[in-house]
Amino acid sequence: MFEIAYFQVIQRKQPIDNMQVGKLKTCLLLMCLPFSLVAFGQKQVFVAADINNFWNAYSKINATSDSAQRHNLLRELYLNKASEGLKSLIEVRNYTAQEFVAAITAWPAFWKSIKPATLNVRALYPAIEADINKLRQAYPELKPSTIYFSVGAFRTNGTIQKNKVLIGSEMSLADSTTVLDELPEWRKAFYKEYNPKANLALLCTHEYVHTQQKPLVENLLSSCLYEGVAEFVSCFATGKKSASPAIEYGKANQQRVVNLYVQDLFTMNNDYNWLWGENRNELKVRDLGYYIGYEICERYYQSSGDGKKAIRELIELDYTNEAEVERIVDAAGLLPKKLEVLYRDYENSRPTVTAITPFKNGDKSVKPGLTSITVTFSEPLNGYNTGIDFGPLGESYCPKITRNRTWSADGKSWTFEAELKPGQRYQFVLSNNFRKQNGVRMKSYLIDFTTADN
Repeated sequence: MFEIAYFQVIQRKQPIDNMQVGKLKTCLLLMCLPFSLVAFGQKQVFVAADINNFWNAYSKINATSDSAQRHNLLRELYLNKASEGLKSLIEVRNYTAQEFVAAITAWPAFWKSIKPATLNVRALYPAIEADINKLRQAYPELKPSTIYFSVGAFRTNGTIQKNKVLIGSEMSLADSTTVLDELPEWRKAFYKEYNPKANLALLCTHEYVHTQQKPLVENLLSSCLYEGVAEFVSCFATGKKSASPAIEYGKANQQRVVNLYVQDLFTMNNDYNWLWGENRNELKVRDLGYYIGYEICERYYQSSGDGKKAIRELIELDYTNEAEVERIVDAAGLLPKKLEVLYRDYENSRPTVTAITPFKNGDKSVKPGLTSITVTFSEPLNGYNTGIDFGPLGESYCPKITRNRTWSADGKSWTFEAELKPGQRYQFVLSNNFRKQNGVRMKSYLIDFTTADN
Protein backbone atom coordinates (compact mmCIF):
# COMPACT_ATOMS: atom_id res chain seq x y z
CA MET A 1 0.00 0.00 0.00
CA PHE A 2 2.80 2.42 0.95
CA GLU A 3 4.81 1.65 -2.20
CA ILE A 4 1.82 2.18 -4.49
CA ALA A 5 0.83 5.49 -2.87
CA TYR A 6 4.41 6.77 -2.93
CA PHE A 7 4.88 5.74 -6.55
CA GLN A 8 1.70 7.57 -7.57
CA VAL A 9 2.86 10.75 -5.85
CA ILE A 10 6.34 10.80 -7.35
CA GLN A 11 4.80 10.53 -10.83
CA ARG A 12 3.45 14.08 -10.44
CA LYS A 13 4.78 16.54 -12.99
CA GLN A 14 5.71 19.11 -10.33
CA PRO A 15 9.00 18.23 -8.61
CA ILE A 16 9.11 17.71 -4.84
CA ASP A 17 12.17 18.02 -2.63
CA ASN A 18 13.63 15.42 -0.24
CA MET A 19 12.01 17.02 2.80
CA GLN A 20 8.58 16.70 1.23
CA VAL A 21 9.31 13.07 0.39
CA GLY A 22 10.29 12.40 4.01
CA LYS A 23 7.11 14.02 5.31
CA LEU A 24 5.04 12.01 2.86
CA LYS A 25 6.63 8.73 3.95
CA THR A 26 6.00 9.54 7.61
CA CYS A 27 2.39 10.46 6.90
CA LEU A 28 1.75 7.29 4.93
CA LEU A 29 3.43 5.16 7.61
CA LEU A 30 1.13 6.61 10.27
CA MET A 31 -1.84 5.91 8.02
CA CYS A 32 -0.78 2.26 7.91
CA LEU A 33 -0.45 1.83 11.69
CA PRO A 34 -4.12 0.99 12.37
CA PHE A 35 -3.89 -1.76 9.78
CA SER A 36 -0.81 -3.12 11.55
CA LEU A 37 -2.63 -3.18 14.88
CA VAL A 38 -5.43 -5.19 13.33
CA ALA A 39 -2.98 -7.58 11.72
CA PHE A 40 -0.61 -8.12 14.63
CA GLY A 41 -2.74 -7.76 17.76
CA GLN A 42 -5.51 -5.78 19.34
CA LYS A 43 -5.31 -3.21 22.09
CA GLN A 44 -6.57 -4.71 25.33
CA VAL A 45 -9.64 -2.97 26.77
CA PHE A 46 -9.75 -2.34 30.52
CA VAL A 47 -12.66 -0.85 32.50
CA ALA A 48 -12.15 0.31 36.10
CA ALA A 49 -14.81 3.00 36.59
CA ASP A 50 -16.47 0.87 39.29
CA ILE A 51 -13.50 1.36 41.62
CA ASN A 52 -13.92 5.14 41.91
CA ASN A 53 -17.66 4.68 42.30
CA PHE A 54 -17.08 2.18 45.08
CA TRP A 55 -14.84 4.48 47.11
CA ASN A 56 -17.27 7.35 46.73
CA ALA A 57 -20.04 5.09 48.04
CA TYR A 58 -17.75 3.71 50.75
CA SER A 59 -17.03 7.11 52.30
CA LYS A 60 -20.69 8.13 52.31
CA ILE A 61 -21.89 4.79 53.71
CA ASN A 62 -19.44 4.91 56.60
CA ALA A 63 -20.47 8.47 57.42
CA THR A 64 -23.91 7.29 58.57
CA SER A 65 -25.15 4.61 60.94
CA ASP A 66 -28.62 4.55 59.45
CA SER A 67 -29.11 1.13 57.82
CA ALA A 68 -31.70 2.25 55.29
CA GLN A 69 -29.58 5.23 54.30
CA ARG A 70 -26.54 2.98 53.82
CA HIS A 71 -28.44 0.77 51.40
CA ASN A 72 -29.78 3.78 49.52
CA LEU A 73 -26.26 5.18 49.16
CA LEU A 74 -24.92 1.85 47.93
CA ARG A 75 -27.59 1.65 45.24
CA GLU A 76 -27.34 5.31 44.24
CA LEU A 77 -23.56 5.66 44.18
CA TYR A 78 -22.37 2.16 43.24
CA LEU A 79 -24.92 -0.34 42.03
CA ASN A 80 -26.93 2.04 39.84
CA LYS A 81 -23.72 3.21 38.17
CA ALA A 82 -22.42 -0.31 37.62
CA SER A 83 -20.43 -1.13 34.52
CA GLU A 84 -21.43 -4.17 32.49
CA GLY A 85 -18.64 -5.97 34.33
CA LEU A 86 -19.95 -5.20 37.80
CA LYS A 87 -23.45 -6.21 36.71
CA SER A 88 -22.04 -9.54 35.55
CA LEU A 89 -19.99 -9.99 38.73
CA ILE A 90 -23.08 -9.47 40.86
CA GLU A 91 -25.01 -11.94 38.73
CA VAL A 92 -22.45 -14.76 38.63
CA ARG A 93 -21.60 -14.49 42.32
CA ASN A 94 -25.15 -13.73 43.52
CA TYR A 95 -24.05 -10.71 45.52
CA THR A 96 -26.72 -8.82 47.43
CA ALA A 97 -26.88 -5.23 48.65
CA GLN A 98 -26.88 -6.52 52.21
CA GLU A 99 -23.56 -8.33 51.61
CA PHE A 100 -21.94 -5.23 50.16
CA VAL A 101 -23.00 -3.03 53.07
CA ALA A 102 -21.92 -5.65 55.62
CA ALA A 103 -18.49 -5.97 53.99
CA ILE A 104 -18.02 -2.20 53.70
CA THR A 105 -18.74 -1.58 57.38
CA ALA A 106 -17.06 -4.63 58.92
CA TRP A 107 -13.31 -4.23 58.30
CA PRO A 108 -12.17 -0.58 58.19
CA ALA A 109 -8.44 -1.31 58.50
CA PHE A 110 -8.58 -3.75 55.59
CA TRP A 111 -10.36 -1.28 53.33
CA LYS A 112 -8.04 1.58 54.24
CA SER A 113 -4.99 -0.54 53.45
CA ILE A 114 -6.18 -1.82 50.07
CA LYS A 115 -7.60 1.46 48.76
CA PRO A 116 -4.33 2.84 47.26
CA ALA A 117 -3.73 -0.33 45.26
CA THR A 118 -7.23 -0.26 43.78
CA LEU A 119 -7.00 3.41 42.80
CA ASN A 120 -3.65 2.76 41.12
CA VAL A 121 -4.75 -0.31 39.17
CA ARG A 122 -4.05 1.34 35.83
CA ALA A 123 -0.33 1.09 36.55
CA LEU A 124 -0.75 -2.69 36.26
CA TYR A 125 -2.34 -2.63 32.80
CA PRO A 126 0.91 -2.89 30.78
CA ALA A 127 2.01 -6.08 32.57
CA ILE A 128 -1.44 -7.62 32.09
CA GLU A 129 -1.54 -6.66 28.42
CA ALA A 130 1.93 -8.09 27.89
CA ASP A 131 0.78 -11.46 29.23
CA ILE A 132 -2.38 -11.39 27.11
CA ASN A 133 -0.22 -10.76 24.05
CA LYS A 134 1.90 -13.79 24.98
CA LEU A 135 -1.29 -15.82 25.21
CA ARG A 136 -2.21 -14.62 21.73
CA GLN A 137 1.14 -15.82 20.42
CA ALA A 138 0.52 -19.27 21.91
CA TYR A 139 -3.08 -19.29 20.65
CA PRO A 140 -3.44 -17.04 17.57
CA GLU A 141 -7.19 -17.69 17.44
CA LEU A 142 -7.64 -15.70 20.68
CA LYS A 143 -10.86 -13.70 20.68
CA PRO A 144 -10.86 -10.30 22.46
CA SER A 145 -12.33 -9.96 25.94
CA THR A 146 -12.77 -6.88 28.10
CA ILE A 147 -11.18 -6.91 31.56
CA TYR A 148 -13.32 -5.26 34.25
CA PHE A 149 -11.99 -4.22 37.65
CA SER A 150 -14.79 -3.93 40.18
CA VAL A 151 -15.10 -4.34 43.93
CA GLY A 152 -17.08 -7.34 45.11
CA ALA A 153 -17.91 -8.85 48.48
CA PHE A 154 -15.15 -11.45 48.89
CA ARG A 155 -16.46 -14.34 46.79
CA THR A 156 -14.03 -14.20 43.88
CA ASN A 157 -10.72 -12.70 42.89
CA GLY A 158 -11.49 -13.46 39.25
CA THR A 159 -14.19 -15.06 37.13
CA ILE A 160 -15.85 -14.59 33.74
CA GLN A 161 -19.16 -14.16 32.02
CA LYS A 162 -19.16 -14.76 28.26
CA ASN A 163 -16.43 -12.46 26.85
CA LYS A 164 -15.94 -10.47 30.04
CA VAL A 165 -13.11 -11.02 32.53
CA LEU A 166 -14.40 -9.97 35.96
CA ILE A 167 -11.82 -9.07 38.60
CA GLY A 168 -12.78 -8.67 42.26
CA SER A 169 -10.32 -5.97 43.30
CA GLU A 170 -10.82 -6.46 47.04
CA MET A 171 -9.20 -9.86 46.65
CA SER A 172 -6.96 -9.61 43.58
CA LEU A 173 -5.11 -6.40 44.48
CA ALA A 174 -4.01 -7.30 48.01
CA ASP A 175 -0.30 -7.36 48.79
CA SER A 176 2.01 -7.39 51.82
CA THR A 177 0.71 -3.99 52.96
CA THR A 178 -2.90 -5.18 53.16
CA VAL A 179 -4.13 -5.43 56.75
CA LEU A 180 -5.77 -8.80 57.33
CA ASP A 181 -6.10 -8.78 61.13
CA GLU A 182 -9.85 -8.08 61.11
CA LEU A 183 -10.72 -10.82 58.63
CA PRO A 184 -11.91 -14.28 59.74
CA GLU A 185 -9.22 -16.96 59.69
CA TRP A 186 -10.71 -18.89 56.78
CA ARG A 187 -10.61 -15.73 54.66
CA LYS A 188 -7.06 -14.82 55.60
CA ALA A 189 -5.84 -18.11 54.13
CA PHE A 190 -6.49 -16.98 50.57
CA TYR A 191 -4.45 -13.80 50.89
CA LYS A 192 -1.56 -15.56 52.60
CA GLU A 193 -1.37 -18.45 50.14
CA TYR A 194 -1.85 -16.67 46.82
CA ASN A 195 0.01 -13.31 47.02
CA PRO A 196 -2.73 -11.88 44.79
CA LYS A 197 -1.43 -8.55 43.45
CA ALA A 198 1.95 -9.99 42.46
CA ASN A 199 0.14 -12.61 40.36
CA LEU A 200 -2.57 -10.37 38.92
CA ALA A 201 -1.36 -10.56 35.31
CA LEU A 202 -1.32 -14.35 35.47
CA LEU A 203 -4.82 -14.36 37.01
CA CYS A 204 -6.13 -12.18 34.18
CA THR A 205 -4.53 -14.50 31.62
CA HIS A 206 -6.08 -17.54 33.34
CA GLU A 207 -9.53 -15.94 33.22
CA TYR A 208 -8.95 -14.85 29.62
CA VAL A 209 -8.45 -18.50 28.69
CA HIS A 210 -11.81 -19.27 30.31
CA THR A 211 -13.51 -16.77 27.97
CA GLN A 212 -12.27 -18.87 25.04
CA GLN A 213 -13.44 -22.24 26.39
CA LYS A 214 -16.66 -24.12 25.74
CA PRO A 215 -19.09 -24.59 28.67
CA LEU A 216 -18.11 -27.34 31.07
CA VAL A 217 -20.23 -30.34 32.02
CA GLU A 218 -21.22 -30.58 35.68
CA ASN A 219 -18.96 -33.37 36.86
CA LEU A 220 -15.69 -33.46 38.76
CA LEU A 221 -13.49 -34.47 35.83
CA SER A 222 -14.81 -31.74 33.52
CA SER A 223 -14.47 -29.10 36.23
CA CYS A 224 -10.86 -30.09 36.92
CA LEU A 225 -9.99 -30.12 33.23
CA TYR A 226 -11.68 -26.76 32.67
CA GLU A 227 -9.61 -25.13 35.43
CA GLY A 228 -6.49 -27.11 34.56
CA VAL A 229 -6.58 -25.95 30.95
CA ALA A 230 -6.77 -22.30 31.99
CA GLU A 231 -3.98 -22.70 34.55
CA PHE A 232 -1.62 -24.69 32.34
CA VAL A 233 -2.12 -22.59 29.21
CA SER A 234 -1.73 -19.29 31.08
CA CYS A 235 1.48 -20.50 32.74
CA PHE A 236 2.81 -22.00 29.52
CA ALA A 237 2.10 -18.87 27.46
CA THR A 238 3.57 -16.42 29.99
CA GLY A 239 6.43 -18.60 31.19
CA LYS A 240 5.31 -18.03 34.78
CA LYS A 241 4.97 -20.46 37.66
CA SER A 242 1.45 -21.10 38.88
CA ALA A 243 0.40 -19.03 41.89
CA SER A 244 -1.69 -21.91 43.19
CA PRO A 245 0.02 -23.85 46.01
CA ALA A 246 -1.95 -26.89 44.84
CA ILE A 247 0.27 -27.33 41.77
CA GLU A 248 3.49 -27.61 43.73
CA TYR A 249 1.86 -29.78 46.42
CA GLY A 250 0.35 -32.09 43.81
CA LYS A 251 3.63 -32.63 42.02
CA ALA A 252 5.38 -33.40 45.31
CA ASN A 253 2.64 -35.81 46.48
CA GLN A 254 1.39 -37.07 43.13
CA GLN A 255 0.59 -40.69 43.94
CA ARG A 256 -1.31 -39.88 47.10
CA VAL A 257 -3.28 -37.09 45.44
CA VAL A 258 -4.16 -39.17 42.36
CA ASN A 259 -5.25 -42.18 44.42
CA LEU A 260 -7.60 -40.06 46.51
CA TYR A 261 -8.90 -38.29 43.41
CA VAL A 262 -9.80 -41.60 41.75
CA GLN A 263 -11.87 -42.50 44.82
CA ASP A 264 -13.90 -39.31 44.36
CA LEU A 265 -13.93 -39.24 40.57
CA PHE A 266 -17.40 -40.67 39.96
CA THR A 267 -19.06 -39.85 43.26
CA MET A 268 -21.33 -36.84 43.54
CA ASN A 269 -21.10 -33.75 45.75
CA ASN A 270 -17.35 -34.11 46.25
CA ASP A 271 -16.31 -31.11 44.11
CA TYR A 272 -15.43 -29.04 47.17
CA ASN A 273 -12.78 -31.60 48.08
CA TRP A 274 -11.00 -30.53 44.91
CA LEU A 275 -12.13 -27.11 43.76
CA TRP A 276 -13.28 -23.66 44.83
CA GLY A 277 -12.65 -23.80 48.52
CA GLU A 278 -11.50 -25.58 51.63
CA ASN A 279 -10.71 -29.22 50.99
CA ARG A 280 -12.83 -31.52 53.15
CA ASN A 281 -10.84 -34.69 52.55
CA GLU A 282 -7.75 -35.87 54.44
CA LEU A 283 -5.26 -33.80 52.41
CA LYS A 284 -6.65 -30.44 53.57
CA VAL A 285 -5.11 -28.59 50.60
CA ARG A 286 -7.49 -26.38 48.64
CA ASP A 287 -7.97 -26.52 44.87
CA LEU A 288 -6.09 -29.77 44.23
CA GLY A 289 -8.42 -30.26 41.27
CA TYR A 290 -6.44 -27.48 39.57
CA TYR A 291 -3.37 -29.68 39.93
CA ILE A 292 -5.15 -32.72 38.45
CA GLY A 293 -6.29 -30.72 35.43
CA TYR A 294 -2.94 -28.92 35.10
CA GLU A 295 -0.97 -32.17 35.20
CA ILE A 296 -3.22 -33.81 32.59
CA CYS A 297 -2.81 -30.82 30.27
CA GLU A 298 0.94 -30.59 30.78
CA ARG A 299 1.43 -34.29 30.07
CA TYR A 300 -0.86 -34.16 27.05
CA TYR A 301 1.06 -31.20 25.65
CA GLN A 302 4.44 -32.87 26.23
CA SER A 303 3.37 -36.09 24.52
CA SER A 304 1.50 -34.48 21.62
CA GLY A 305 4.33 -33.95 19.13
CA ASP A 306 2.58 -30.77 17.95
CA GLY A 307 2.49 -28.14 20.67
CA LYS A 308 0.41 -25.55 18.79
CA LYS A 309 -2.22 -28.15 17.98
CA ALA A 310 -2.26 -29.43 21.57
CA ILE A 311 -2.83 -25.94 22.98
CA ARG A 312 -5.66 -25.39 20.51
CA GLU A 313 -7.24 -28.75 21.36
CA LEU A 314 -7.09 -28.05 25.09
CA ILE A 315 -8.62 -24.58 24.83
CA GLU A 316 -11.31 -25.65 22.37
CA LEU A 317 -12.16 -28.93 24.14
CA ASP A 318 -15.87 -29.81 23.90
CA TYR A 319 -16.74 -31.13 27.36
CA THR A 320 -19.94 -32.71 26.05
CA ASN A 321 -17.83 -34.94 23.78
CA GLU A 322 -17.07 -37.78 26.18
CA ALA A 323 -14.87 -39.59 23.67
CA GLU A 324 -12.64 -36.54 23.20
CA VAL A 325 -12.37 -35.90 26.95
CA GLU A 326 -11.50 -39.55 27.45
CA ARG A 327 -8.89 -39.45 24.68
CA ILE A 328 -7.05 -36.51 26.22
CA VAL A 329 -7.18 -37.87 29.76
CA ASP A 330 -6.02 -41.33 28.71
CA ALA A 331 -3.24 -39.91 26.53
CA ALA A 332 -1.91 -37.95 29.50
CA GLY A 333 -1.42 -41.14 31.50
CA LEU A 334 -1.83 -39.52 34.92
CA LEU A 335 -4.63 -41.77 36.18
CA PRO A 336 -3.73 -45.37 37.08
CA LYS A 337 -6.11 -46.89 34.51
CA LYS A 338 -8.01 -45.86 31.41
CA LEU A 339 -11.14 -43.86 32.20
CA GLU A 340 -13.39 -46.60 30.85
CA VAL A 341 -11.81 -49.14 33.22
CA LEU A 342 -12.00 -46.77 36.18
CA TYR A 343 -15.68 -46.20 35.48
CA ARG A 344 -16.34 -49.93 35.21
CA ASP A 345 -14.56 -50.50 38.51
CA TYR A 346 -16.70 -47.80 40.09
CA GLU A 347 -19.93 -49.28 38.75
CA ASN A 348 -18.95 -52.67 40.15
CA SER A 349 -18.39 -51.09 43.56
CA ARG A 350 -21.87 -49.56 43.78
CA PRO A 351 -24.36 -51.16 46.19
CA THR A 352 -27.66 -52.53 44.91
CA VAL A 353 -31.09 -53.47 46.20
CA THR A 354 -31.26 -57.23 46.69
CA ALA A 355 -34.82 -57.66 48.01
CA ILE A 356 -37.99 -55.94 49.15
CA THR A 357 -40.62 -57.27 51.59
CA PRO A 358 -43.45 -58.09 52.34
CA PHE A 359 -43.96 -58.59 48.59
CA LYS A 360 -41.75 -59.07 45.58
CA ASN A 361 -41.07 -56.36 43.04
CA GLY A 362 -43.55 -56.70 40.15
CA ASP A 363 -46.21 -58.40 42.30
CA LYS A 364 -49.77 -57.95 40.89
CA SER A 365 -51.72 -58.70 44.07
CA VAL A 366 -50.19 -56.69 46.91
CA LYS A 367 -52.43 -56.30 49.94
CA PRO A 368 -53.72 -52.70 50.19
CA GLY A 369 -53.65 -50.55 53.34
CA LEU A 370 -50.90 -49.00 55.48
CA THR A 371 -47.89 -51.16 54.66
CA SER A 372 -44.35 -51.30 56.03
CA ILE A 373 -41.94 -51.95 53.16
CA THR A 374 -38.39 -53.10 53.91
CA VAL A 375 -35.61 -52.75 51.37
CA THR A 376 -32.46 -54.88 51.72
CA PHE A 377 -29.13 -53.75 50.26
CA SER A 378 -26.13 -55.72 49.00
CA GLU A 379 -23.88 -54.15 51.65
CA PRO A 380 -24.16 -51.69 54.56
CA LEU A 381 -25.05 -48.10 53.67
CA ASN A 382 -24.29 -44.97 55.70
CA GLY A 383 -27.60 -45.02 57.57
CA TYR A 384 -28.85 -41.51 56.84
CA ASN A 385 -28.90 -40.64 53.09
CA THR A 386 -32.14 -41.74 51.43
CA GLY A 387 -34.22 -40.76 48.41
CA ILE A 388 -37.52 -41.66 46.73
CA ASP A 389 -38.35 -40.25 43.30
CA PHE A 390 -41.28 -40.61 40.92
CA GLY A 391 -41.02 -43.41 38.39
CA PRO A 392 -41.49 -43.11 34.60
CA LEU A 393 -45.30 -43.10 35.04
CA GLY A 394 -45.14 -39.92 37.11
CA GLU A 395 -46.43 -38.54 40.38
CA SER A 396 -49.92 -40.04 40.24
CA TYR A 397 -48.47 -43.56 40.48
CA CYS A 398 -46.39 -42.84 43.58
CA PRO A 399 -48.01 -43.88 46.90
CA LYS A 400 -48.25 -41.56 49.88
CA ILE A 401 -45.14 -42.17 52.01
CA THR A 402 -45.45 -41.48 55.75
CA ARG A 403 -42.73 -40.03 57.98
CA ASN A 404 -42.19 -43.39 59.67
CA ARG A 405 -38.82 -44.50 58.25
CA THR A 406 -36.09 -46.50 60.01
CA TRP A 407 -32.68 -48.06 59.35
CA SER A 408 -31.52 -51.42 60.63
CA ALA A 409 -28.63 -51.35 63.10
CA ASP A 410 -26.21 -52.80 60.54
CA GLY A 411 -27.23 -50.36 57.77
CA LYS A 412 -28.18 -53.19 55.41
CA SER A 413 -31.92 -52.48 55.29
CA TRP A 414 -34.31 -49.54 55.37
CA THR A 415 -38.02 -49.64 56.26
CA PHE A 416 -40.67 -47.08 55.33
CA GLU A 417 -44.49 -46.92 55.40
CA ALA A 418 -46.75 -46.39 52.40
CA GLU A 419 -50.52 -45.95 52.18
CA LEU A 420 -51.69 -48.30 49.41
CA LYS A 421 -55.13 -48.06 47.84
CA PRO A 422 -56.84 -51.15 46.40
CA GLY A 423 -56.71 -51.96 42.69
CA GLN A 424 -53.98 -49.50 41.82
CA ARG A 425 -50.62 -49.73 40.14
CA TYR A 426 -47.73 -48.06 41.99
CA GLN A 427 -44.32 -47.09 40.73
CA PHE A 428 -41.44 -45.18 42.33
CA VAL A 429 -37.65 -45.13 42.41
CA LEU A 430 -35.22 -45.62 45.25
CA SER A 431 -32.70 -43.02 44.05
CA ASN A 432 -28.92 -42.98 44.03
CA ASN A 433 -28.98 -40.65 47.02
CA PHE A 434 -28.58 -43.83 49.09
CA ARG A 435 -24.84 -44.33 49.54
CA LYS A 436 -22.05 -46.12 51.35
CA GLN A 437 -20.00 -44.49 54.06
CA ASN A 438 -17.31 -43.54 51.53
CA GLY A 439 -19.84 -41.71 49.36
CA VAL A 440 -20.24 -44.35 46.62
CA ARG A 441 -23.86 -44.19 45.54
CA MET A 442 -26.33 -47.02 45.17
CA LYS A 443 -27.64 -47.89 41.74
CA SER A 444 -31.16 -46.53 41.39
CA TYR A 445 -33.88 -49.15 41.78
CA LEU A 446 -37.38 -49.01 40.26
CA ILE A 447 -40.20 -50.50 42.38
CA ASP A 448 -43.34 -51.38 40.38
CA PHE A 449 -46.33 -53.32 41.73
CA THR A 450 -50.13 -53.44 41.74
CA THR A 451 -52.49 -53.83 44.70
CA ALA A 452 -55.35 -56.33 44.83
CA ASP A 453 -58.98 -55.28 44.63
CA ASN A 454 -60.96 -55.36 47.90
